[in-house]
Amino acid sequence: MLKIENLKVKTKDKVIIDNFNLEIAPGEIQVLMGPNGVGKSTICKAIMHHPDYNIVDGKITFNDHNLNLLDTTSISRLGIFLLNQNPVEVEGITNAEMLRTALSERNDTKVDVFTFNKKLNEVCDLINLPKDFVHRDINFNMSGGEKKKNELLHLFMLEPKLIILDEIDSGLDVDALKVVGTSLKKYYDMYHPSMLIVTHHSDILKYFDQYKVAIMDNKTIVKTGDKSLVEKILKTGFGASVIDGSEEYE
Repeated sequence: MLKIENLKVKTKDKVIIDNFNLEIAPGEIQVLMGPNGVGKSTICKAIMHHPDYNIVDGKITFNDHNLNLLDTTSISRLGIFLLNQNPVEVEGITNAEMLRTALSERNDTKVDVFTFNKKLNEVCDLINLPKDFVHRDINFNMSGGEKKKNELLHLFMLEPKLIILDEIDSGLDVDALKVVGTSLKKYYDMYHPSMLIVTHHSDILKYFDQYKVAIMDNKTIVKTGDKSLVEKILKTGFGASVIDGSEEYE
C-alpha cells in the first residue's frame, strides 16, 4: 500500500527527516510517535508533497505510484486523505459544494444530487454531526473540535484508502475525542483502510484493537513494536523506550 524508502526531507535548507523507512500494508494501522520536534508531522507533509518540504533523497510509493512525481491534488485523487491537527478554514465555499465538486472530478461524472444529499444526511447521523454543517463554510468560524468533526464528514464522503491523522487528538476535550475516535473506528470497520496515526498520546489508540508502533528520534525511526510499546512509553517516556535500540515488528 504505502512504502517510504530512505527518505530525506529538507525545509528552509534544514534537514528534518533522514534515512526514514516505513511500510503500511492494506488495512494496516501504523502509529508514529516520538518527542516534539523530531519530524513526525513532516512525514505527513512529505507524503502529500507539501511545497515547503523538499524530498532530496528517497522515494514514497502508494500502490505502485511514485508520489515524488505527483502534486498534492493528484495524490489525493489516488485515495489518500490527510486530517491535519489544524484543519484549514475556507470562507465562501460550503462543505456540500466542495464535496460535490471533489466527487464529480474524481469520478469524472456528474454527481446525482439525490444520492449525494442522502449520503450526506446518513453520514451526519453516523458521526453525530448537526446537519447544518453540510451548508457551513469549510471549517470557517468553527472550534478546534468542530473542525475535526467536520473533517470526518469529508472522510466518510470521499472514502479514502489511506488515512493520515496528524495529531487529530490535539486540543480535543473528552466528548469530542470520543466522537472522533468512535467515528474513525466505524470508518475502519466499514472500509478497512490503511491508517497512519501520528500522536503524542494513547487516548485515540484505545478505539483500535491492533496496530503497529514506530518511534521517531533524531530524524528517523529508532524503534518498532506492537501496541505493548505504547504502554512502555506511558510508563517510562520516550527516552527510555529508545535507549536499547530497535526491535522488529511481531
